[in-house]
Amino acid sequence: MEFKGITLVTGAAGFMGSHVVEFLVRKGVRVRATARPREDTSFFDRLGVEYVPADLTKPETLPQLFKGGVDRVFHLGAICNFSTPYESICSTNVEGVRQITALAIKNSVKRYIHVGSTSVYGYYRGKPFKEDSPRDPQDCYGRSKRDGEDIVWGRIKEGLPAIITRPCTVYGPRCNDGAGKVFSRPTSISAIPGSGKQLLSNIRAEDVAAAVYHLSLIDAAVGQAFNLAEDTHPTLEEALVMSSEAFNTKPPKMHLPLWLVKTVARLDGVISARKGRIPDLELDAVKYLYDDYVVDNSKLKAFGYQMIYPDFRESMKQMGQWYRAKALKENPCE
Repeated sequence: MEFKGITLVTGAAGFMGSHVVEFLVRKGVRVRATARPREDTSFFDRLGVEYVPADLTKPETLPQLFKGGVDRVFHLGAICNFSTPYESICSTNVEGVRQITALAIKNSVKRYIHVGSTSVYGYYRGKPFKEDSPRDPQDCYGRSKRDGEDIVWGRIKEGLPAIITRPCTVYGPRCNDGAGKVFSRPTSISAIPGSGKQLLSNIRAEDVAAAVYHLSLIDAAVGQAFNLAEDTHPTLEEALVMSSEAFNTKPPKMHLPLWLVKTVARLDGVISARKGRIPDLELDAVKYLYDDYVVDNSKLKAFGYQMIYPDFRESMKQMGQWYRAKALKENPCE
């Protein structure tokens, strides 16, 4: 499939969305970026990208996004945390999907790529999650992503040429939200939750961007779902130690029982709610630490995608180099 028109990226001002925009620009794609209205558009100006503000919760702002010949949509617009109640998150993660997919059909886009989450699977059930694994989300975020997905599956039956992707924990440059922030910048984590032997699945934001682009070009991918994950599965303890080595912080050595971690998370949630912010340690995120969390990426690779960062250890070494180079650029005299 060739795309000669405009490629629309929703949620373009967010962590993953910004990486998708960067990747598309490097590929020479004509990009239209959108997110909620904002004063600072310097990121898009620097890339030479058209920025059109819109709000997924305000349907009247969305039709303008499709003017001028949009033939491909990467939908990343979403609220991505475990703390927002379903009734609040639904307007973006569910109804927003309903609105944007309706417009995609109306404007006859050639490809719609939906960026969801492996949170739709719920808690681990003893074997790696595959695309046909039961979806049984256990938190408001996961339920909203499942319900948003269901709208896309329905639109596929209506003729929308859509592809559904499910990234696991995403980390990388500029990540400040979600579980991935632990592997994206220095943190103050001084203890290992539980035994630390829980297996993890992660993926770099650059791989998310490259993978969704790769899939968008494949006709046979339409109507299917794809997990997005690295090849390796470090233990929680290994990952935290690698992160401390990458960012030159003190490695955690003490183990905290998970019941205590949950208590701290619950307290942090109460304090954060009073301050109107998302807590660093979210209670529903802690619940995933009671077991392994392994995501199977074999289908993605079977469709020809080659990982940029297949190995978590090598990726973290590169993250450390990136962070130090960034710090030196911002503080050249230090």
